Amino acid sequence: MNIPMNATVECTDGTFGRSEYLIMNPVIDQVTHLIVKQAVSPNTEYLVPLELISETIAGTIRLRCSQAELEQLEPFCKTTYIHLPYVPSEGTFQTPVKHQQIPGGELALRRGTRVEATDGYIGKINEFVVNPRDGAITHLVMREGHLWNQKEVVIPFSALGTTLNDTIFLKLSKLQVESLPTLRLQRRWS
Repeated sequence: MNIPMNATVECTDGTFGRSEYLIMNPVIDQVTHLIVKQAVSPNTEYLVPLELISETIAGTIRLRCSQAELEQLEPFCKTTYIHLPYVPSEGTFQTPVKHQQIPGGELALRRGTRVEATDGYIGKINEFVVNPRDGAITHLVMREGHLWNQKEVVIPFSALGTTLNDTIFLKLSKLQVESLPTLRLQRRWS
């Protein structure tokens, strides 16, 4: 199953929003959740268990739940307030701070995450290929190249090394990545 990022997400009763992130347990190399951002205000992002994905086709992810059921799931971001001193009135000022609710021991991967080979930068993540039986990521699809000559490189998950901040480090050199299978980008823009 190919799980595209920034794809339209449909519930059983209509379009809900867009896919933003994948949440992955790096110890067992499995995707556990998809983060879906609501298309209408307040644009809430929800933690959607992988089991709710019924299919993915051409830039669309279909879920096996209604929009109302999806809105009952855990929000991905929670807001807390920090009290700061406000000198002129000798009172306090509250500043909102958003926290991503990533389950313990897991990490968030999103479209556009930077990818580095052992010898430097090579591109950004575009999509993930996931085994539908066990939720394991089998491949990353990475976009590389210049605007008019872009292609997608299919990278086996076993080639991933470490992750740090918003960067994935591969165990492969640029030359090794060049020898991997590629796909021509054929996106439709609306």
